[in-house]
Amino acid sequence: MDASMMAGLDGLPEEDKAKMASMIDQLQLRDSLRMYNSLVERCFVDCVDTFSRKTLQKQEETCVMKCAEKFLKHTMRVGMRFAELNQNAPTQD
Repeated sequence: MDASMMAGLDGLPEEDKAKMASMIDQLQLRDSLRMYNSLVERCFVDCVDTFSRKTLQKQEETCVMKCAEKFLKHTMRVGMRFAELNQNAPTQD
């Protein structure tokens, strides 16, 4: 968990901070796994046409690589945009 998230927990006792940090870490892990599973499912459905071989055909492999690259770039861009919006959002004091 990064320091900016911990800064919002300053008023809490150490035990509560540790619990919150653990919960946030679990949520981040869950979200990462969800994103990975979504990537695999989407690229597989879009790119794999036949099951006649154990390995991917060259065109399928190329498609999967392009699909994964596009998905990750999009995800990074969305994350950056949310960070920008969050940074510019008014704070509640």
